[in-house]
Amino acid sequence: MREAQLALETPLFSGLPGDIDVSFEFFPPKTEKMAETLWHSVEMLAPLDPRFVSVTYGAGGSTRERTHAAVRRIVNETSMPAAAHLTCVNATREEVDAVAQEYWDEGVRHIVALRGDPPEGHQAYAPHPGGYANAAELIAGLKKVADFEISVAAYPEVHPDSPDRQADLDNLKAKFDAGATRAITQFFFDPECFFDFRDRAAAAGISGEIVPGVMPVLSFAAVQRMSGLCGTAIPHWMEGLFEGLDQKPEARQLVSATIAAEMCRRLYAGGVRQFHFYTLNRAELSYAICHMLGLRPKVGS
Repeated sequence: MREAQLALETPLFSGLPGDIDVSFEFFPPKTEKMAETLWHSVEMLAPLDPRFVSVTYGAGGSTRERTHAAVRRIVNETSMPAAAHLTCVNATREEVDAVAQEYWDEGVRHIVALRGDPPEGHQAYAPHPGGYANAAELIAGLKKVADFEISVAAYPEVHPDSPDRQADLDNLKAKFDAGATRAITQFFFDPECFFDFRDRAAAAGISGEIVPGVMPVLSFAAVQRMSGLCGTAIPHWMEGLFEGLDQKPEARQLVSATIAAEMCRRLYAGGVRQFHFYTLNRAELSYAICHMLGLRPKVGS
């Protein structure tokens, strides 16, 4: 209640002690220019001492080599723990296990284990005949390869393939039971959505850490497309706030930072102390939000 009261006072972000833990997600670059942007973002966010940074894995395993290269560089050139995304798609168990073993041998101790999206051109997910059928099976297999720290996905608004909320929670519990360390949620735009999901998960017997995934809006049109694919609801007021800003990136960035920071502040007031940022390889917005929440670069970073 004290935090709830503070969240209603002015200024909203005054005096926050920075007692949060953060992590950041990147995607593997396609070009040399994109690689420069990615590395600029990595270097900008590193002084915030994130718990880990992760690198995504394209649909159907389409970015495996680029994911591996990005993770390898983070391991070799920074002190940040790196997490590699790994999916079940288009690979046998032996092939997935071999990739995991290679990561372990290179010093990667953290995997983001996902079922994965169907390959391009396929509408529905279908397990590989010789592969892991789902994320829970993948987690159990990874634990046999090595003692990985494992993050998994969670869906406050229900995974599009789940028949209902209970089935979705049952699947999340199966992932924790298989050995998952934490769950990171799909992005959302309403704090109450996260709080409701957290309560339902606890009622379902899920005691593992659930971290909200936060995605500052770089492009409202892109967010609309992504939300349609993953089932995230976009509040009606957001469209009005971004209206007319398509050709004004600086103004759009200010609006985006304001919206995301306010949501994070409300999450903080509700007891959240761990945040995962989907950076889209752009550091400025995530850095600004962390700064507003009181997080500062570590001395000597």
